Amino acid sequence: MSSTQQISSVLSNIGFLELNALQQETLSKSETARNLMILSQTGTGKTFAFLLPLFLKLDSSSKEIQAVIVAPSRELAIQIEGVFRAMKTNFKVLTCYGGHSMTVEKKSLKEAPALLIGTPGRICDHIARNTLDLSHVTQFVVDEYDKSLEFGFEDQIKFIYQELHALDFTTLVSATEHKEFPDYLAFRNPEIVNHLANSEAPAITFWNYPVRNSNKFEKVFDLLCSFNGELTIVFCNFREATESVRNHLLDNGYDSIIYHGGMEQDERERALIQFRNGSFHTLICTDLGSRGLDIPEIQHVVHFQFPQSEEAFIHRNGRTARMKSNGSSYLLLNKDENIPDYLEVPRSEFKLPTNLPHPVASPLVTLYFSGGKKDKINKIDIVGFLGQKGNLLKEEIGLITVLDFASYAAVKRDHVKSLLATIRHEKVKGKKLKIEISK
Repeated sequence: MSSTQQISSVLSNIGFLELNALQQETLSKSETARNLMILSQTGTGKTFAFLLPLFLKLDSSSKEIQAVIVAPSRELAIQIEGVFRAMKTNFKVLTCYGGHSMTVEKKSLKEAPALLIGTPGRICDHIARNTLDLSHVTQFVVDEYDKSLEFGFEDQIKFIYQELHALDFTTLVSATEHKEFPDYLAFRNPEIVNHLANSEAPAITFWNYPVRNSNKFEKVFDLLCSFNGELTIVFCNFREATESVRNHLLDNGYDSIIYHGGMEQDERERALIQFRNGSFHTLICTDLGSRGLDIPEIQHVVHFQFPQSEEAFIHRNGRTARMKSNGSSYLLLNKDENIPDYLEVPRSEFKLPTNLPHPVASPLVTLYFSGGKKDKINKIDIVGFLGQKGNLLKEEIGLITVLDFASYAAVKRDHVKSLLATIRHEKVKGKKLKIEISK
C-alpha cells in the first residue's frame, strides 16, 4: 500500500476528511528532517500531526520497538494511545505508566510493540529492570516538552535518550516556544512547524466575579448553579482547596468530582472517566487538570484561586473554547486580595440571574464492572449485556470505558436502581462480575 493510500485509510479510520494545515506541514517536513519541533496550541490536532509520520516510518517486518513517545502524565500517554489505536494501523502499541501493573507491562513487553508510549519514570524503571530494549528505536517523540522540563523530568528523559542507539528522528512537541535545548538531545538545526501565531484566539468571554473571604464558597455555589448543568472546571492551587470546595458544594446538594496529584492513580482515572462520560457536570482540580487530559468540551472555567503564573492562567483557560467553540472564564475577585501583575482584571462583571436555578444532577451515572481487557471483555460485550440482560435501550447507555481489569459504563440515572436489581445474578460473557455504582 502506498503512503497516499495509507494516509487515506488512516484518515477514514479516525474520522477526518482531510489533514489540517498543521498536520500537512508536519507530514511534509518530517520526510526530510532528522529533528522536528511542533509548536501549536492545545486542541489543534498536534497528536495526530506527529503520529501520522511516525506510523508511516514504521517497518511491518520488524519485531523490535521502533518508536518511543514520552509524555509527562499518564493521562496524556493514555490519550495518545487512544488516538493511535483509532488509526487502526495494525501495529502493536503499549503504554507504560506509574500506577499501572508492572507485571502486566512486563508480560506485554515479551512481544515487543512497534510503538511504546509512556511516562518518563516508568520507562526508566523498565530500563533499570532490563525489561525493555530500546536499542532498535529509530523515532523518539517528547510530547508537551515544555511541561516535561517544568516538572523536572529532564534527568529521566536524558536517561531514556542515552538508550536510543539507532535513533534517526526526534520530535519535540510544545505549546510554548523554546530557543534552546539541552545538549544531550543533540537537537541541532531542527525543522520547525510553528502554528502558535496562526492559531485563532480562542473565543473566551472573561468575567470578574466579586467575592469576599466570608462568602467565597457560597458565591462559588451560586455561580455554578447559574450554569444550569453546563460543563465546568473549577481550578484551585492546592489539593486541600479542591476538597474544601467539593465538600461545601456537596453539603448544599451540588455534586461534583475532584482531581489532584494527591489522589491514587486509580482514583484519578475514575474521576476523569466519570467527568468524561457526563456523570458529573463539574470537575474541581489543581493545575494538574490544565493540560494533557482527554476531556469533553468545557463551557466554563472558574479560577477559585488566582493561578500562580501567567502560563498557568493560559493553560487553565485553554480547557474551554476549543476547536472554534465558545467559552467563559471567571476570576473570583476579592478587593482585599492582591491581584498578580500578569492578570488583567476583566472589564465585565458577572451578575447572577434573578431566579437562580437549583443544583442540577447529571442524567447519567457510572456503573463499575470488575472485569476488563485482560478478562477478554470489550465495549461490545458491555453494551450487549446492558441491552440483553438489563433491558436498556441503546440511547439509555452512554460512554463505555474498558481498562485492563475494570470497565465503566454511563447509564441513565433514572434506570440505575431497577437495572442493578435486574442484572444482579447475571454474567458478563460467562463471567460473574461485581457490578455497582462507581465510587
